[in-house]
Amino acid sequence: MGGILFFCSPIGLGHATRDAAIAGCLEGPVRFVSGGAAARLLSGKGHDTDDILHPPEFAVRDGMLHSSLRWLLGYYRYYKECRKEALGAIQMYKPDLIVSDEDFASLSAAQELGIRSVLITDILETQFTSSVGRLIEGRMNRAMRGMIDKCDTVIMPEDGEDRGNIRRVGPIVRAVSGTRDEMRSKYGLTRETILVSIGGTAAGRFLMEEVARIAPGLADKYDIVAVPGPSLDWEAPGIRNLGYVEDLHELVCAADVVVSLAGKSTIDEARAFGTPGIFIPIGGHFEQVENAKDEGYSRGDLANLEALIRGAGPRGKPVPGGGTAEACSIIADTLANA
Repeated sequence: MGGILFFCSPIGLGHATRDAAIAGCLEGPVRFVSGGAAARLLSGKGHDTDDILHPPEFAVRDGMLHSSLRWLLGYYRYYKECRKEALGAIQMYKPDLIVSDEDFASLSAAQELGIRSVLITDILETQFTSSVGRLIEGRMNRAMRGMIDKCDTVIMPEDGEDRGNIRRVGPIVRAVSGTRDEMRSKYGLTRETILVSIGGTAAGRFLMEEVARIAPGLADKYDIVAVPGPSLDWEAPGIRNLGYVEDLHELVCAADVVVSLAGKSTIDEARAFGTPGIFIPIGGHFEQVENAKDEGYSRGDLANLEALIRGAGPRGKPVPGGGTAEACSIIADTLANA
């Protein structure tokens, strides 16, 4: 095969959405390795995708992350299995370059085999546990840091200064297929619309349930459109359920208010299209907690959600993410020098 073998983390859908944006502007053969809903999204975009990565699910109850140490140990077992899968895929497809979106097993395999590697990541270490678990996590973080240092380039979809092999390229956001009015027409939106989204897992059930509870009080002004995704079977009176939507970014563009978990991809999309957003994190999920804090929200805002929706400001000035083109350029240059 040669070309690029792209390993996409199957945890949520944020990795797959930005990877699809990047792959869409790369020339030459690109093949994906992922799993579950992420593999489905990538395949739906026309990319050859192996559906072989299946990580343990987070234990979330009432919006709080539980049993983080158990999840971390389960993830370590998953990592070892994925490393074998990654070695097999690399030996089968013989790529010139590995691109990993937070799939560290593939980085380890590529570096063992002497293949050039590019990492796409939002984080440089994890902070899921405390106490005894923190000691184990610290050891895993040191191993992760070693892999990061060995990468040809590390792409971070955020603004900021480059340092060492780390390139901060800005948000990576997919382009919509038309104007906002065309997106509203495409999805049948006629009134002010609240979009509720929880990504690719069922961990955001608590947010869907709270929106369902307050929905009657919002019916005078808003239509509510829910995208519970591929993992949650959910219905509620007065809420239009779209299930799984492959091009969720188009709905983010079309909506008047976005209510979502605090995943970085949805936050970046809302900013790119100027759509006001309310971002409620899973409690104890360090990355989402920090993302929400940066946007001025916390898990405590769940109790004040109706007022926050009604007080959401007007649409802002779109801030298009320039990270897609920059990421493509970096990957293409690395491939050319492989």
